[in-house]
Amino acid sequence: MDLIIVESPSKAKTISRYLKGKYRVDASGGHIRDLPEKTLGVSVERDFEPRYVTSAGKEEIIRRLADEAKRADRVYLATDPDREGEAISWHLQTVLGLPADGKNRIEFNEISPKAVTRALEHPRTINYSLVDAQQARRVIDRLVGYKLSPLLNNKIRNGLSAGRVQSVALRLVVDREREIEAFKPEEYWTISCDLQDIPKKHAAFRALLEKKKGKKLKIGCKAEADEALAALSAGKYTVSGVKRTVVKSHAPAPFTTSTLQQDASNKLGLSAPETMLMAQHLYEGIDLEGEGHIAFVTYIRTDSTRVSEDAQADARKYIAETYGKEYLPERVNVYASKSGAQDAHEAIRPIDLARTPESVKKLLDRKHFNVYKLIYERFIASQMTEAQYDSMQIEIKNGDYSLRASGKSLRFAGYTVAYQEVRKEDEEEAKGLLPPLTEGVDLNCLAVKPEQKFTKPPIRYTDASLVKAMEDKGIGRPSTYASIISVLNKRNYVEKDGKYMKPTEIAFRITDMLVHYFHDIMDVGFTADMEKKLDEIEDGGKEWRAVIRDFYPSFEKNLRFASTDGDEVTDILCEKCGHPMLRKQGRYGKYLACSNYPACSNIVSESAPEVSDVSCPKCGRKMVVKSGKFGKFLACPDYPACKTTMPYGERKAEGVPEGICPECGKPTMRLRSRTGKIFYGCSDYPACSFKSWDVPTGKKCPTCGSALVKTAKGGVRCSSRTCKYREPAPGTDA
Repeated sequence: MDLIIVESPSKAKTISRYLKGKYRVDASGGHIRDLPEKTLGVSVERDFEPRYVTSAGKEEIIRRLADEAKRADRVYLATDPDREGEAISWHLQTVLGLPADGKNRIEFNEISPKAVTRALEHPRTINYSLVDAQQARRVIDRLVGYKLSPLLNNKIRNGLSAGRVQSVALRLVVDREREIEAFKPEEYWTISCDLQDIPKKHAAFRALLEKKKGKKLKIGCKAEADEALAALSAGKYTVSGVKRTVVKSHAPAPFTTSTLQQDASNKLGLSAPETMLMAQHLYEGIDLEGEGHIAFVTYIRTDSTRVSEDAQADARKYIAETYGKEYLPERVNVYASKSGAQDAHEAIRPIDLARTPESVKKLLDRKHFNVYKLIYERFIASQMTEAQYDSMQIEIKNGDYSLRASGKSLRFAGYTVAYQEVRKEDEEEAKGLLPPLTEGVDLNCLAVKPEQKFTKPPIRYTDASLVKAMEDKGIGRPSTYASIISVLNKRNYVEKDGKYMKPTEIAFRITDMLVHYFHDIMDVGFTADMEKKLDEIEDGGKEWRAVIRDFYPSFEKNLRFASTDGDEVTDILCEKCGHPMLRKQGRYGKYLACSNYPACSNIVSESAPEVSDVSCPKCGRKMVVKSGKFGKFLACPDYPACKTTMPYGERKAEGVPEGICPECGKPTMRLRSRTGKIFYGCSDYPACSFKSWDVPTGKKCPTCGSALVKTAKGGVRCSSRTCKYREPAPGTDA
């Protein structure tokens, strides 16, 4: 029996069902080999030769696949049809001892009986250009991540990571936040008028003041608004022009990875990682009661909008039968993919149009159903006729001023019967047609509405808008968008404010440091150019090691400079080897390190520790002030014999006086916790350990004895959550 190897057990289950036991189908569980986790795994000296090792936990899988391959008449490698999938097949071919020029590789864009059978009829050899492109990306990303992350950990704090694409994406978020912080709102005014024609008194409509003496009018203050209002009230409103047109809206293209993530975010509120997880399940197959394992959609990692002729024909047949022939365009709708798109795959579409969303609504959970419905409806809409609208615009004159009124009504629904697009947040749509007016008709002004407004800052990124920005700027590939966003969230480089991404304080520090030392890597254009070079490797136009050779020297130079920047050579000699010591700046302040590193790794504190007036509770010695991950703390000088530590007590130097301690009557200090939250602690700490999240008044609650604290409105309340004691603000009854 022939053996087919895929990545996931779910995919194996679906294909096995379609082939009805004629083939043995097994899964590798993704990559079986990769670069080692705890070492660089790339030999820079040997022309960036990667060292691959068996992936953790894959030993048993490799043994099983090797046994099956020996017993099989023929082995087919059916991993995903992209760089990563090609690399997995190459690793499988190598580990299983399959011939390098053997026709073992098959691929399909959808998991359907027809597609799998067709692939088995046309096996090919491994595409080594695809493999080389994946190797180049893996090696570059390993060099960048493995060498930048320790630098961040040394100069900022432990637990940080950097990446060739991840860090540039983070820079977009940080730069947008700085634009918002630097934004200064500008005042402007709008003036709208409710008008009605005098002769026939049709329904009133609203017009917006637009021009003065034929030029675009921008009203910047109340005085200018009052001037316009006075002129309008003194003048006469007359229709100066009427324009009627039919506006057409073309159907949107079927989904790519990027547009699917954007639409799912905007319409369903799903994050990019959530969307890709649901889509992956729909691609690999889901168990349906009474039917077994069924795949729903084509391959989900694509930036192509191409659709096969068979799928186009199926869509046209479905549209004619479901909606009517008037919804079918004369010719098939064809969409141009973005420049640089990999056109080997189709757009994301349903495999079987007979499997409508309604037919599977009770078989799928809510998220899977919603994503499938989105893909299904977008694909059907992409092959439908244009939507048509009757549009009308009325121009009104009043002295030197011109106003405009717009209206629109649906003439023919076209593709919108199947799919509705999301309007932008700041987009206003004039609904309904205006009254049938003609040029020269006088109008009566029923009401004038001046409105003061202010310009708004740029909007923070959402999952959808960050994916779009990355796609537009050429940062990363469709397969990486979701994982990049996932890393930014997991590392706490961004936090969610509703659906918007807000960079954390550490994100600013990381970005500033990387931009300072590694301007090329952090440059959007540089990152996009690297993606083009990877594409050229894939197309066979570039040698993969040459791309890394061009990249690495300047990166290594910047890395050396960043590692030693700020180091000062001293006249202090190393006590271990006699070389001069370097004065360095670390996370916790300055220290001395031997210049003979790595031969000598001697590190010493430059100055004697500060001695506090607090005695160690265990041995009685005066404790010394030290700096750690979360700031200063007190430690016993007899370490390691005595390992006692205490919080640092010099709060006066750290905080701002505010409030009165109810325990001892001394001032309290406004302080910041490790997590960045403000609290109030007694200035006589550690003698008095009182602390509160709110400003203490120095008094205690007459009801329960807890501390009384100030409210935002100037009143007083009990700090206990279970006590309802309140005192109103002076001069109020509230």
